[in-house]
Amino acid sequence: MAPDKADKAEKPEKPAKASKPYPYPLTPGRSANMKGNRRTDTKPEIALRTALHALGYRYRKDFRIDLPARRVRPDIAFTRRKVAVFVDGCFWHACPEHGSRPKNNEWYWSPKLARNVERDRAADEALTQAGWMVVRLWEHVPITDAVAAVIKAVGVPSSQANQATNISSHAGLPAINAPSAG
Repeated sequence: MAPDKADKAEKPEKPAKASKPYPYPLTPGRSANMKGNRRTDTKPEIALRTALHALGYRYRKDFRIDLPARRVRPDIAFTRRKVAVFVDGCFWHACPEHGSRPKNNEWYWSPKLARNVERDRAADEALTQAGWMVVRLWEHVPITDAVAAVIKAVGVPSSQANQATNISSHAGLPAINAPSAG
């Protein structure tokens, strides 16, 4: 016979969690704007990835790197060459040129943005200690300059490096780059 629900011992209620004050937006439009912000696949990031891919570079996007000190997710990661690329937004990462300080709910945003910058520095340090090269780019950097910075760190794309080598023959077929007979 199944016990009644009333027979079961009632679980004690958990104490209410002390909640932090939440900064409510001033307008519904502002709320929609903030909900539209993306963690990954931002326009500057997509533009950089597209340009690099067109040049023959292959990479991982939003690749999680588990380091001894912390977990890091660069926007673009060249795993063989150990290069991590971050495309930082001017507002979220407090750009000295274009980052603006919020006027509304300043008590909430100032510490949050400061923590973002601290987290960026900690991620850079952890990656460097693990043997990675870190490339940080602001979203306002022209795409040509951003591509040049990444190429400087990564070097020649592996697809161009592989084109210089002969692919060995298989099953009696001639190598691809071998001179043809006849």
